[in-house]
Amino acid sequence: MPERNPILITAAAGGIGGVSRTMVDLLLEQGHPVRAFVRQDDERADSLRQAGAEVFVGDLLDIADVTAALRGCRRVYFSMSLSPYYTDAVSLMAAAARAQGDIEAFVNISEFEQSFMTFEQMTAPEEERRARLGGLIANWSPQQRAHWVAEQVLDWSGLPVVNVRAGLFVENPLVTWLALGSLADGELRLPFGPHELAPIAGYDVAQACVNILTDPTPHIAKSYELTGPELKDWHGFAEDFAAVLGSPVAYVPEDVETWNKTYVDPAMAEYPHTAEHLKTLTRLMGGGGYGGITDELEPLLGRRPKTVRWALENNPRIRKVLAGESLSGPRR
Repeated sequence: MPERNPILITAAAGGIGGVSRTMVDLLLEQGHPVRAFVRQDDERADSLRQAGAEVFVGDLLDIADVTAALRGCRRVYFSMSLSPYYTDAVSLMAAAARAQGDIEAFVNISEFEQSFMTFEQMTAPEEERRARLGGLIANWSPQQRAHWVAEQVLDWSGLPVVNVRAGLFVENPLVTWLALGSLADGELRLPFGPHELAPIAGYDVAQACVNILTDPTPHIAKSYELTGPELKDWHGFAEDFAAVLGSPVAYVPEDVETWNKTYVDPAMAEYPHTAEHLKTLTRLMGGGGYGGITDELEPLLGRRPKTVRWALENNPRIRKVLAGESLSGPRR
């Protein structure tokens, strides 16, 4: 039976990868009322209204806005774009939820790395941290640390929390934005070496979160570590790019720091917090510290997860490549 109280979805305007926006669409399709929290009243907000959502325009860092947005909602999905104030926003939403007192489910999108970030591991000597993380880094990015603190805050809050710790999205800028320029030359240039990864489709994360929100009781107080269904190296994923683009694509491994200077630094010059997070991810994956695959996604979905190839076929940036539009981002 559809939930009659509106379900609050933050960061609903979304972008490429669009978990929140996909969730809005899926919930509306199932007949659930949705309150979509957005930062600006623009064409994306209008699109949400046209889809059938109630749109709330506000600031996740304003406790009055957060409290007003939550009023009448008993289930909430919390997400926010990468920000130095991420933990502040989570804390404000938790405070508003505690004050309201009738929250049934607080679904928190988190980082896959949180499953590795125990207190003991975070406070271990540097050499131990480097050995665990692949050798190229010893510390987490500010955003990864913010997610860790956010999980502690939510645990202390006593709210009915579910942490969804998603792995590398196929839609991550590292894979389907910054790397796209070299595809015109038939090359997939990435700094992941020979290591195997299991990227996850943003659509599957959205579907999993919707399934939790619409039937939260079995999931309360749990944390899920989600990866995609295919663990393979980037030569294998280059074959997926080739199949989607209809032309040969070869994986060209790049030195991590050279790749960061060529691709991340120019593209993210105005966003140092995001840049530091992406560069930490490349060092983590390039050192072999982000491998592995879990089996927790399929039970949440009730179906087989989407493949990388499916996610590429349905990615707006890849569609631009297929349409022959020019690509943003560095070429070399």
